[in-house]
Amino acid sequence: MKKKTSPQVTINRRAHFDYTLGDELSVGMVLSGPEVRLIRDNHVQLKGSFVTIKDNELWLNNLTLGADTARNIKLLATRKQIEGLAREKVAGFTIVPVKLLGGGRHIKLVIAIGKGKKKYDKRQTIKQRDIDRGRF
Repeated sequence: MKKKTSPQVTINRRAHFDYTLGDELSVGMVLSGPEVRLIRDNHVQLKGSFVTIKDNELWLNNLTLGADTARNIKLLATRKQIEGLAREKVAGFTIVPVKLLGGGRHIKLVIAIGKGKKKYDKRQTIKQRDIDRGRF
């Protein structure tokens, strides 16, 4: 009998702090066997990674897997989704990786459209977080 694995979720917490996030999109990833194993064993870090569009393809850059750094991985999305993301990018938005869903049969990456926050917006976020915790 196969061992049931619980889904692993890796969250890019820095993305919520640095960007005002909009619509999310779940995309697939082109991975090799060792990369899949590292993701399922939760040896992955999204901090510092970003998504680019090159030759009408989505690419995840700077993904940290295990001890290796700066991995570039192709993302799988429909042409219509990529064109929509390209329009948003031209309008000044950024494509940010938010979550990596692994552990099940499929490994998916959740990306979102984000607008970079200014320093005063970040201070406001910290202030609101402290108020919610009851420190003030």
